[in-house]
Amino acid sequence: MPTSSFTSASSAVPCPVVESLDAILPEEPLLMMGAGPVPIPAAVAKANAIVINHLGGTMVKVIGQVKSMARYVFQTNSKWVLGVAGPGSAAMEMAISNLAWEGTRVLSIKNGFFSERMAEMGRRVGARVSTLDVADRAVASLEEIAEAIRRERPEIVTVVQGETSNTVWNYHLKEIAELAKAAGALVIVDAVCTLSTMPLEMDAWGIDAVITGGQKGLSSIPGVSLIAFSDAAWERVKGRTAPNAHWCLDASLAENFWHNAGYHYTAPVSGVLALHEALRLVCAETLEKRFARHLKCSLALQDGVAAMGLRLYTPEACRLNSVVGIEVPDGFSPADVCSHISRMHQVEISGSFGLPIVRVGQMGEQCREHNLFRTVHALGRTMVDLGVKVDLPAGVAALERGLSGAR
Repeated sequence: MPTSSFTSASSAVPCPVVESLDAILPEEPLLMMGAGPVPIPAAVAKANAIVINHLGGTMVKVIGQVKSMARYVFQTNSKWVLGVAGPGSAAMEMAISNLAWEGTRVLSIKNGFFSERMAEMGRRVGARVSTLDVADRAVASLEEIAEAIRRERPEIVTVVQGETSNTVWNYHLKEIAELAKAAGALVIVDAVCTLSTMPLEMDAWGIDAVITGGQKGLSSIPGVSLIAFSDAAWERVKGRTAPNAHWCLDASLAENFWHNAGYHYTAPVSGVLALHEALRLVCAETLEKRFARHLKCSLALQDGVAAMGLRLYTPEACRLNSVVGIEVPDGFSPADVCSHISRMHQVEISGSFGLPIVRVGQMGEQCREHNLFRTVHALGRTMVDLGVKVDLPAGVAALERGLSGAR
């Protein structure tokens, strides 16, 4: 009699013995205060536990509201808002791969890790990518950008509003878009860490594609992202003659689900529901109040760090508020600081791609007073434990003054 296909054999892969998540995760949840993901509100967590039919009438209503709320957050009247089943980098790749192809002239303003990622995505679809390389801890001048646009004659310009890798804020974004549009180029903006944390006006500033992840300013879960195309960008998407090599990221196919209530692939329904609730909370707070909360909390954090005796990495003129970079004292590595603060104080902060800094996020739910006091205290105690001389009481006092409006 033939041996059953389910019979164990010496060559079969053995069933592993694994620990439950309860055994793996720390007893006290870690406070996520790094460059993302961030803590999520209870309403978002609850929504993420729900599964519904991805093609049913309920999902159609949810999608309609997600698009409406996203238009407010993007500050656009464009119809062409889409969700992406993937990280913010997938939304970035959707923007690049739908608007650029073999031979497309792309100018990438490169001042960090993520702006270089957009350039690399352009190269991978065959675009003729040129970069305007910017010194670390700096932004390109408008004169340099204008000259690069005249020299390269790009069809597309890419720029990151908030370069989280080195905590630089490209504060000339509106003027960069004006220069690009005047030259007939489309503008793609990475707003992964800045959307809903600081002003970005897609229509008023003439931006053609804006991408963001769910897990930062919006305080949703990782893995579900948003993208918005202008009418001009959408015309280019629909007018291309060669199909997009990325099937899942083909915006023309995604249109079927996000605008025609049809099938593209099985949507991450739980994640879409979580995103719905995250956007609803943004709308309930309003952008104006949200921007003010983020700015106050970030400046108070910066005051606390500086008063403690630590150095902020980026000059104030171009310092990103949503992710704050802090120089690591001599003799220590970012890993030394990150591992100690996590192990001893259950606070997670981030290193940064080889730079001598640690990063503390100020996005969404991170910008709450109790989170800031816990983080500043944990950072100060970590430095004391490592033998670094800091003035922790002065840091906490400066944080309090900033939060109370006495900055």
